Amino acid sequence: MDWQGKRYWIVGASEGLGRALALKLSRVGVEVIVSARSEDRLKSLVDELPGKGRYVTVDVSDLDSVEKARAEVGEIDGVVYLAGVYWPMLSSAWDNGQAEAMANINYLGASRVIGSVMKDFTSRDRGHIVVTSSLTAFRGLPGTIGYTASKAAIMSLAECMYADLRKTGVHVQVVNPGFIKTQLTAKNDFDMPFIMEPEEAATAVFDHMNDPTRFKKSFPTLFSWVFRLSQFLPDWAYYGIFRPKT
Repeated sequence: MDWQGKRYWIVGASEGLGRALALKLSRVGVEVIVSARSEDRLKSLVDELPGKGRYVTVDVSDLDSVEKARAEVGEIDGVVYLAGVYWPMLSSAWDNGQAEAMANINYLGASRVIGSVMKDFTSRDRGHIVVTSSLTAFRGLPGTIGYTASKAAIMSLAECMYADLRKTGVHVQVVNPGFIKTQLTAKNDFDMPFIMEPEEAATAVFDHMNDPTRFKKSFPTLFSWVFRLSQFLPDWAYYGIFRPKT
């Protein structure tokens, strides 16, 4: 990829992976427009960018806010959707408010943002769409009601877009990271194998974006094989291994 002078809209850039990726793209010459709800964090990020950039606040749970932000962002070469919320949740401790928020931000937020750029990208036959799913999306896990379902929806969304657009000039990619050290994973009370720093994860995402002929990237590689191979296990074996904490 020739990144110099490209314009990318990064949604969910106020902290963690989004912030690290914005800095990385800026270093290679991309003009980044960063979005999230927190204006203070976005201002701080823009001040740190080594290259050209600005911020536009957005609430991805609100369609009017997304469409207003999209109009303010202007013409772009690509969009990266990284916004997300997470709460650990067992089925027996179901919280409708939290479950709805995870569906609304993680999946429907992505749908709103992508919908706001799709007509422009397809009419120009040019654009780059990157969405963030998760290793958890490959198969259901205990204690992840809401989150895993929303990430599985993101993976399916990406696959459907790729099926439609793979022979066009609109490049669709999905990344499936494992654990990344953020405020979200700080909520977990269990060991998180192969947990990554945001900067390390941003490097993996950037490397994937750098080759738009590739569609899906799951990482860290060794850890990803646990989840990818789990799809081939019979139910009795899989759910015998992955069971709720007692």
